[in-house]
Amino acid sequence: MALYSNPVLDADWPDPDAIRVGDDFWMIASSFNRAPGLPVLHSRDLVTWEHVANAVPAVPPVAHYALPRHGSGVWAPSLRHHDGLFVVVYPDPDHGIFVLTATDPRGPWSEPWCLMPGRGLIDPCPLWDDDGRAYLVHGWAGSRAGIKNRLTVVEVDPGLRHVVGSPRTVVDGDELPGFRTLEGPKLYKRDGWYWIFAPAGGVATGWQTVFRSPSVWGPYEHRVVLEQDTTPVNGPHQGAWVDTLEGDDWFLHFQDRGAFGRVVHLQPLRWRDGWPQIGEPLVNGRGRPVLEHPLPIPALGDGQAEPVRSDDFAAPGLTPRWHWQANPRPEWCEAPGDGAIRLPAQATARGDLRDHGAVLCQQLPGRPSTWTTRVTLQGDAPGTRCGIVLLGREYAWVGLVRTPTGVDVVVRRSGGVGEEELAQVPAPRTTVGLRLAVDADGKATFAWRPDDTEAWHDLPGAVAATGGHWIGAEVGLFAAAPLSTPHDKRGGGVFGPVRVTVAGKDA
Repeated sequence: MALYSNPVLDADWPDPDAIRVGDDFWMIASSFNRAPGLPVLHSRDLVTWEHVANAVPAVPPVAHYALPRHGSGVWAPSLRHHDGLFVVVYPDPDHGIFVLTATDPRGPWSEPWCLMPGRGLIDPCPLWDDDGRAYLVHGWAGSRAGIKNRLTVVEVDPGLRHVVGSPRTVVDGDELPGFRTLEGPKLYKRDGWYWIFAPAGGVATGWQTVFRSPSVWGPYEHRVVLEQDTTPVNGPHQGAWVDTLEGDDWFLHFQDRGAFGRVVHLQPLRWRDGWPQIGEPLVNGRGRPVLEHPLPIPALGDGQAEPVRSDDFAAPGLTPRWHWQANPRPEWCEAPGDGAIRLPAQATARGDLRDHGAVLCQQLPGRPSTWTTRVTLQGDAPGTRCGIVLLGREYAWVGLVRTPTGVDVVVRRSGGVGEEELAQVPAPRTTVGLRLAVDADGKATFAWRPDDTEAWHDLPGAVAATGGHWIGAEVGLFAAAPLSTPHDKRGGGVFGPVRVTVAGKDA
C-alpha cells in the first residue's frame, strides 16, 4: 500500500486554505508583506503540490508596502469557487478585508477591492447559502482591535462588495473554558448544519475545534477534533476541509516549526455521530495527527514531491517561487532569460537587510538544504556588496564586497549596530561560487569557490536560522550599496543559476 508522509509541504506555507474543483485541488496561503503575494498551489492528489501563481503582484495599498512591513499585509486568506469564479477573501489587519476573483486560479486575478475597511478584522471566510444570501465569518486581532478570541458573522451581498446587515458575535471564546486565541474560522454548510472549523490555543500550542448550529447565527455547540496528544506535531490546526471525487474527506492544516515556518500536513477526516473526526481517532471525538497514511488517490501516487526551488533563469521574468520583501519596483531586477538575473544594487539608510525590500527570496525548506549559485559583483564603489542571505529576525549572508583595494569574500551577520564580520578573505576575481547549507536543526554554514571546477572553501561563522515576523526563515539574493553612493555608481550583482538540494536530492 502506497503511503504519504507528513508534512506534505515541509516549508513555510502559513494558514492554508484549499478547495476541490473537478479533479483539481487548489491551495492558497498567507504571504504577509511579501510580494508578489497570495501564493496559489495546485495538486491532483493532495500530496504533491506545484506553486503555479501569486494572486497579488503587489500588496495594497501599494505605496504603504513599498517598504518592508514585517508581520503586516496578507494574513490568513480563504479560497472558494462560486458562480464560475475562484474567490479569495483575505485580511490586512491594518486596512480591512479584501476580495479578488479569477476564472482561472493560475491568473489573471482581479485587482483586490475592500469589502470591509477597519483595523483588526482577520481570517475572513465567505459562505453562499442555499437561498442566495451570503455571509462572512471573521476573527479579531487583539493587537489592532483590542479584542480577540471571538468569531463574528455578518451578512454581505453575494458579490462581496458591501455589508448587508449588522455583525454578530456567534462564538465568544472567553465563555469556553480553556479557550484562548480563537481565530482562523472557515465556514461550511453540510446536511442542513452550519459548520465553523476554527483553531484555538495559539499557533504553536493549540488545537482544532469544530462548531455547528442549525442557524448561521448560532447558538453553536463545539468539539475539539484534533490535538497534538503524544505526537511531535504541535499546534495542529487552521486549515481546510476538502473532499475527493470518490467522496473521501480530508483536512489540510499547519504545524509551527519555528525557523522552518508553518508547514502543511494532510489528515484523513471521517464523520462520526454527526461530527468530523480528524487524524488518528482518540476518545470523545478527538483525533491526533497521523505521520504516515495511505495516499488519498493511489492511482496518481508516483512519489511525494514539493514545489520546485532550483532556477536556471532560462526564461524571461521571475517564476512564482520568488518573492520580494516589499512591493517590487521595475529597477530591482533584470531577468532576460539568458541563464542569469541581475540585481542592481539598491541603497538603504542603515545597510540592514531587514529594511531592504529588494531581497529576492524563497522559503527555507524544513529539511537539510544546500543552496549554491554563481555571483558576479559589478561596480567600483567601496561598500557595494551582493550575496546569498539567510533572512529572519536575524540574518547572515555570504557574498562579495567591494573594498578600497579590491574585492573580498565575506560572511556577515546582523548585529546591534550594523553588521558583524565573521569571515573575510580576498577574492581572486569578481565572480565566485557561493554555498549556503542549512542542517536539520537550522544551523547554517557558508562556503565559496573561485570557479565551478575547484573545491569549496569552508568559511568560519556558523549561525542559527531564525524565523521572521509570523513567517519562517527565508533564503534570498541581494545587491546593496551605501546610501552615499551615486546612483550611476552603485553597480549590482549577477546571479545564476541557483541550485537547491533538499535532504540530498535536487529540489
